[in-house]
Amino acid sequence: MEKVKYSIVVPCFNEEATINAFYDAVIPVMEQTKDRFEIIFINDGSRDKTEDILKELASKDERVRVINFARNFGQQAGILAGFKEASGDAVIDIDVDLQDPVEAILPMIEKWKEGFDVVHGKRLVRKGESFFKKKTSNVYTKFFEKITGLKIPKNCGDFKLFDRKVVDVLVSMPERDRFLRGMTEWVGFKQTFVEFERKPRVAGETKYTVKKLFKLATNGIVANSSYPLSIPLKAGITLSVISMLTFITFIVLAVCKIVMPLVAWLFPTVVLLFGMSFIINWISNIYISRIYSEVQNRPLYVVRDKINFNKKEK
Repeated sequence: MEKVKYSIVVPCFNEEATINAFYDAVIPVMEQTKDRFEIIFINDGSRDKTEDILKELASKDERVRVINFARNFGQQAGILAGFKEASGDAVIDIDVDLQDPVEAILPMIEKWKEGFDVVHGKRLVRKGESFFKKKTSNVYTKFFEKITGLKIPKNCGDFKLFDRKVVDVLVSMPERDRFLRGMTEWVGFKQTFVEFERKPRVAGETKYTVKKLFKLATNGIVANSSYPLSIPLKAGITLSVISMLTFITFIVLAVCKIVMPLVAWLFPTVVLLFGMSFIINWISNIYISRIYSEVQNRPLYVVRDKINFNKKEK
């Protein structure tokens, strides 16, 4: 069997209204490459006719592969399953709703042929998204960058092209709670962008509820930063400083013959105790942070390529 050059990974959850439209749009685009390709649809526990539609497509077109989950495991799990089954030299992850235009795949491929290992789809205009979603997304991106040191490209989602070696590294990373955008930045490699105008959904409604978005955002922080474990230290120092300043103020007032009632001295005392408790808690968190790092079990480094290692010594 001839090797597949491109793999398109498409997570689906209750997308009966969009699948055929996506298929009709992506096939002529991929056929322009003149290379073999596959489209891997991941049915993420859909409760509508998604599975039936995918089965019908697969029966008509052998380039269509389908993975059916036993239940809904989420988009990130769907992407991982697609990556594990993808056999292409380049793997493109894209949503089925056609908000990210399939036409952008061709310039992504050109960037890949130029030598880039990751090509991000960057949205110049984001139609069909509320002001609240855009604003919170920008705030989260800045916060994520500050506490993790990883710079997630602004206005980029999960629509990306990955070289085979990058996919292999992402699949090898063992953590369960995944945040592909953060993981993509962590692995490094040579990266670039293809810009496009994001459209409204072709049909149906977004399946990313506020709850799911919050979970994804939380996974992104927890999987890439131990920053929350340092919060008790900052709280402890702040409370201790407030307590000491209050004590100094009361002492100065006492020297000036202004005597505070005994109950007033309880405030800085209690605050100081809380501050010390937070600091002690932070010391414990240092060890938890080390455990967190070990449990992640990520590789200590990632090799992009090697030169002359396969040459035989003369």
